[in-house]
Amino acid sequence: MKSPCISICRFDGRTGWCVACARTLPECREWKKAPRPRLLAISKALPARLAKLDARGIRVVEDA
Repeated sequence: MKSPCISICRFDGRTGWCVACARTLPECREWKKAPRPRLLAISKALPARLAKLDARGIRVVEDA
């Protein structure tokens, strides 16, 4: 499964989520070795996390 990382790794101190991909540092570290069900669980959580980061005005998006 493709990583959601966009190579902008900065973590929000309040949530612990990356402000670009919304994963936690432990989730980022486990990504390459995690079983597919774990990757799917992480991926499922990301849209809501990204929306919360957007609502706080701290989400960083990749330039197109």
